[in-house]
Amino acid sequence: MIAREVRECGPAAAAELAERLLAGLGDRWRHTRAVAARARELSVTVPAEDRDLVVTAAWLHDAGYAPPIAVTGFHPLDGARHLARLGWPDRVCALVAHHSGARLVAGALGLGEELDAYPCEEGPVADAVTYADQTVDSRGERVAVERRMADMLARHGPDSPNARVHHLRAPLLLAVAERVEGRLR
Repeated sequence: MIAREVRECGPAAAAELAERLLAGLGDRWRHTRAVAARARELSVTVPAEDRDLVVTAAWLHDAGYAPPIAVTGFHPLDGARHLARLGWPDRVCALVAHHSGARLVAGALGLGEELDAYPCEEGPVADAVTYADQTVDSRGERVAVERRMADMLARHGPDSPNARVHHLRAPLLLAVAERVEGRLR
């Protein structure tokens, strides 16, 4: 059932929705397009039936930054909620909700229970989406995970929720990188 739903709400539809939501946001749109392209490359690290899912989730991972749907100000949750309202498959919504260690930041924001409405997938698919996001900087350039984390900390500041959980999130993101790079080899 999921594979059929993903084809109906697959990469082309995700790209179209992402463009409608994010095209006016400059660097955010450049980042999103580059993450989707990176996800397409990384899709070889997941089972064939999940490759479109990786690219779909990558297109939509930052949808929650779109001003009309930014309700909580926490983009993974806002994006997942919006996608669920539009009828996107549960698995896409969950991958958006939990990308790039979002559960740790949600905890720092007091939004952990809300994020828990979406199951946290672990494995090659979630890893590929996170690695795609963490190897493209905020301007859409390909970077190493360490540089991406430094960029994020500089943009969000030392008192941000991201900074407060960095000691937990960094090892998680580096472990994802190691697993994906291993699968690529």
